[in-house]
Amino acid sequence: MSALNETYESLNLEPKPIRPHILAAATVVFGDDYYAGRRETINLSGFVQLNKWPMPGFEHRVDEKGHAEFDLELISAPEVGIKGFSYELDDRIQVLSNPFLPNTGHVRQIVPGKNFPAEFYIRRFGILETSTMRLAHRNVIDIYGVVDNVPPFKKPLTGPYLGHPRGDGPFDVVQAPNVVRGTTLPEAWYPANDENEPVGIEPSVFFAASAGPCMSMLVDPSMIMQVSLEGQVEVEVNGRTLRIDLEGDYKKAAGAEILLFGPEKHNEGTGVLAQMARVAVVGHCEELGGRVMLRASWPRVSGGTLGEGTEDSLSRVKYPSEMHVDAEFELVTPRETLYATSPVHVNGKLKDMDATGTELRMDGADTALVTTEDEVKARLTGVTLAMRDAFVGEHSAVNV
Repeated sequence: MSALNETYESLNLEPKPIRPHILAAATVVFGDDYYAGRRETINLSGFVQLNKWPMPGFEHRVDEKGHAEFDLELISAPEVGIKGFSYELDDRIQVLSNPFLPNTGHVRQIVPGKNFPAEFYIRRFGILETSTMRLAHRNVIDIYGVVDNVPPFKKPLTGPYLGHPRGDGPFDVVQAPNVVRGTTLPEAWYPANDENEPVGIEPSVFFAASAGPCMSMLVDPSMIMQVSLEGQVEVEVNGRTLRIDLEGDYKKAAGAEILLFGPEKHNEGTGVLAQMARVAVVGHCEELGGRVMLRASWPRVSGGTLGEGTEDSLSRVKYPSEMHVDAEFELVTPRETLYATSPVHVNGKLKDMDATGTELRMDGADTALVTTEDEVKARLTGVTLAMRDAFVGEHSAVNV
């Protein structure tokens, strides 16, 4: 087949589903008043199932102008979805596809006869669950992005934006290639009945247009670690050093999710890369207004390494092994969210792949914690996080 007249048949895709790991975010406004509600950008992760051509029931076609495209569908099951921890709700949030409505779309050539870059599009009908709520939305959320491969895996340790915005919005969002986002936002979510139909006229939640507008990207880690954390941060406020005890349970989608990428996944030579994809640990500090949460930034990647850097696969890592991460932290308080102006280097010895018992400590310079207007409100001077219960595997477990 001529390179000047490509179609997706040249990819030789297998007739089976894709079940990749997904990193996502949504900026959520709580309550029935979109303008007065409290915004929170929630980091989410999990895995999704994409059914696609050449599976039965899905088509590949070329239109009269030469654009090739093929069909795909995002499906739902109890173990398939994305989850994260909400500071506002003090609860786990899980987002699923609505099984009663078609979540269908396509991959389509942007330039006729050239497979990539391509338009990725899904008509999204979602379900949002917490321990006390089940919500649905009325209108379709159109999900768009530009991809350069199938599956469109994001390069390890790269961020979702072309740039590094600060804050939970509102602001303009420019996503990176291989990142998709909701374009028909804001969208209201209502209590749902047993058929996942929205009920009534009073919403409980909104998905906002920024800073994480129903945003997601697929990644391909070698190993995924979901771990409960407990520990302490030291914060300097008005010249006083405060020590705040923190904890987070991975079963509530809190704690941390750490992704490990062997050399076969990152194509940057030897060594294992590490990413702290989600962090959510909660404590109390009167001087900062009450309940606080340390979280990982969504726009800025918390990346690092595991091992000596010479390993040609994850299986070659010898334990105990050094883990180093340049963590991009944010501190959520009842008054405002504070953003670290520089990454915090944390490190520790991973005792084994089970991870339980490993302690990560801040090692290096402290950093200012600022508002979106760059007003310094505190300094982060110390971090100690100990890994407790852990769930480790090659695939994410959403319903643990």
